[in-house]
Amino acid sequence: MLNDWLYVGIFALVSMFLPAAAISIAALLSPRKPNSVKNATYECGMETVGPAWVQMKVQYYVFALVFLVFDVEAVLLFPWAVAYKQLPLYAVVEAILFILILLGGLLYAWRKGALEWR
Repeated sequence: MLNDWLYVGIFALVSMFLPAAAISIAALLSPRKPNSVKNATYECGMETVGPAWVQMKVQYYVFALVFLVFDVEAVLLFPWAVAYKQLPLYAVVEAILFILILLGGLLYAWRKGALEWR
């Protein structure tokens, strides 16, 4: 039992050491030649003219989130579909419950009008 936790502890230490070592080595070896262009705030694209604040419709974000939910659903259901014949009954029931919960979310979004593109 203690031997199993030793592996977890070693893995935790290595997982903290490797990123810290990579960041430290990069900080030590990277060239340092600052100038005004390098120190300027980077914005992609052209310089803005006028106010940069543009009001966006929240509906675009809601539409994207609904798409993301159902995209993740497809990824999570794929292993169930591949191993369908080897799954016990409770796994099939869980998949059906998962689909019903997502169907409830789809109906809710549909009733709220989140799927209408205006």
